Amino acid sequence: MKEITFYLDFISPYAYLAFEALPEALTGLSYSVRYRPVLFAGLLKHHGQLGPAEIAPKRDWTYRQVLWLAHSRGIPLQMPASHPFNPLALLRLALACSPESTPGMPNRYTCETIFRHVWRGGAEAIDAQRLQALALQLAPPRDPDGETVKAQLKANTAQAIAQGVFGVPAFAVDGRLFWGLDALPMLRACLLGDPWFDGPDWNGVHAIAPGIARRR
Repeated sequence: MKEITFYLDFISPYAYLAFEALPEALTGLSYSVRYRPVLFAGLLKHHGQLGPAEIAPKRDWTYRQVLWLAHSRGIPLQMPASHPFNPLALLRLALACSPESTPGMPNRYTCETIFRHVWRGGAEAIDAQRLQALALQLAPPRDPDGETVKAQLKANTAQAIAQGVFGVPAFAVDGRLFWGLDALPMLRACLLGDPWFDGPDWNGVHAIAPGIARRR
């Protein structure tokens, strides 16, 4: 059985779509998934990037595309009333629900509940009353605002950066990293043992020299 680490942030519609699509994409394979919430903004800051929603024309395209992708895949999705939003309360709630045996890794039910809270219904994702109802539903055994949970989110994000994660959704398996909803077929091929992944093309990209560097 292969073990997949799924790095996610509830702010990302692509992470939501990948979460919903993953079981079908990997049908018939033997695998387990560890869900690791991370702060997407922390990844962006580390790598010196803007998020898609921070670039006005890209923001419009991103929303159109995710609505189309959801429509084409039969996945229910409605944009929240405002986006982007601050996902810290949702990330900490997820981590506060993680089992003591696997700190920092909430189960699929917890992640599903929070993703659908954000991406179904079109309401404000971080409305105070909705957050309170969500917390009552999930009944976390730890305080989402406690220092232990806050430290776990920082640790998850730092671990992701150390693994080379630069965006969400990202999937790590056998030392390889796959990024994005459209990487699911590639992930499946890897899990099936496609020999391409042991050939020169996977690691050969490191030998490609940058021809120009843009000043920041």
